[in-house]
Amino acid sequence: MLRVSQVVIAHHGHCFDGACSAAIFSRFLREKRDVKDVTYRGLGYDPNAPPTADKFVEGAVNAVLDFRYTSSPLLTWYFDHHVSAFQEPGAKEHFEGDRSGQKFHDGTYGSCAKLIADVFREQFSWEAPDLAELIRWADIVDAARFASAEVANSLEEPALAITAVVQECGDDLLCAELIPRLMSEKLEDIARSPMIAGKLAPIRERQRLLTDRMARVGEQKGVVAHFDLSDQPVDVVAKFVGYQLFPTSSYSVVLSWTPRRAKLSVGFNPWSPRPRKHNIAALCEKHGGGGHPVVGAIALPGTELPRAKEIFHELIDALNA
Repeated sequence: MLRVSQVVIAHHGHCFDGACSAAIFSRFLREKRDVKDVTYRGLGYDPNAPPTADKFVEGAVNAVLDFRYTSSPLLTWYFDHHVSAFQEPGAKEHFEGDRSGQKFHDGTYGSCAKLIADVFREQFSWEAPDLAELIRWADIVDAARFASAEVANSLEEPALAITAVVQECGDDLLCAELIPRLMSEKLEDIARSPMIAGKLAPIRERQRLLTDRMARVGEQKGVVAHFDLSDQPVDVVAKFVGYQLFPTSSYSVVLSWTPRRAKLSVGFNPWSPRPRKHNIAALCEKHGGGGHPVVGAIALPGTELPRAKEIFHELIDALNA
């Protein structure tokens, strides 16, 4: 058995699927590579975010999970399911030329966690049956496979309570505690613990206020529900509130702003009676963003709010075309 002295797992930060992906990968390395030392580092799409490779450690096993590809020679393992994963110049060619057998991408997957689980089972003859519920919920959350908008906006399910805390409070410190617990504990036990339950009350209140605010400013133009929230700083938006407020919409566009970042969140209504006509990842890529065919985002510096407003209206028109 190959021993590994140190592992750095750079995962999509403030993301339930990113945390679940890190948990599955860590469990694999613990059981198949006898790993003792793992460091977790979150990655973000902020316009001023440092390069992914800045998270790596020379001489360590460096993994990137649920995030864009980097051609850094320090990258050892890679897993992602975003169709816009290869935005760095030459990244696609670098990935396709890799012969390590440790770099995987499949844009047809709803979640990176499921991709990792399937690859480890099919190519490395390893699986952890007790993580089936974790994988199922990662796929539900990241692919928006909820029964309804009301369920998506609820915090009653343990996985959704954990998701809400990770999205708002999931810095490296919290994830360093959470990810090892996701490796072996039941979701309901984690959700009842102080690290999750103790943070839910203020999150519920912020979500209530945000829902009220979205109801006040929201409009529907054609098949697009749109929300310009840039008049007051807000960092985390409720992804599915728009479909609850405007159930006849097929798409939503939300503009949020802080002095640090202007963000456009774009999505297809999973409960829409109309078929999806647009690849949202491709629309976002035109403005430096990315994502999936059904959901994506664009981040600009906070100083570029006027440009973000222009893109906001461009997206609404494009989705109505």
